[in-house]
Amino acid sequence: MIKVLIADDEAIMREIINDYLAHEKNISVVGEARDGQSAIVQARGLRPDVVLMDMQMPGIDGVEATSIIHQELPDVRILGLSTFATDRYVVNLLHAGASGYLVKSSSPEEIVSALHTVVDGGSVLSAEVTRHVVHTLKENGPASPQNVSPYKDLLTDKELEVIKLLAQGLNNKEMAEQLFITESTVKARFVKIMEKMQVRDRVQILIKAIEHHIVDVGNF
Repeated sequence: MIKVLIADDEAIMREIINDYLAHEKNISVVGEARDGQSAIVQARGLRPDVVLMDMQMPGIDGVEATSIIHQELPDVRILGLSTFATDRYVVNLLHAGASGYLVKSSSPEEIVSALHTVVDGGSVLSAEVTRHVVHTLKENGPASPQNVSPYKDLLTDKELEVIKLLAQGLNNKEMAEQLFITESTVKARFVKIMEKMQVRDRVQILIKAIEHHIVDVGNF
């Protein structure tokens, strides 16, 4: 059973998501929060598997709440929610420890799939969001690395291949087709990369890869 905490300042949005998930036998909504402070308190008490976190809420916003929950409860996965795929806070949210990001117009099937993905240790970023993250990090980051990357020498050429495709927004199936390998091989490479980079999901791989200039994203 996947335990979900919904954090959104709009009651109608909480109700909609609750209705989406009510019919799922292996998903249970254990709490609802109307602001970031309440999300933190309920996460501490309820220990959900996933928090669906609205990014803009009164008082403590979704980004700050995500950071606090991630620091205190690293096993709790957090999925950001926003009206727009290119919300200007999305990179901050991912930096804070979120495992992915959904637009509020996502279908019930997409939300359910995303919950299963993050609980299984994966991450959720659409191609559009990925492009936005890459662009934002490129625009805001240094023109060249400040220090020699501690990761690049640890990664093989094959591992660098899938990181570059990740930055282009490709999913496992698309990566496998482009590289003429199986999807299980793609997944295995990411497992190795996460071990080497000491991160827990692909979101953090993407952020570190761009910030440390592990892959050239100049033409993305």
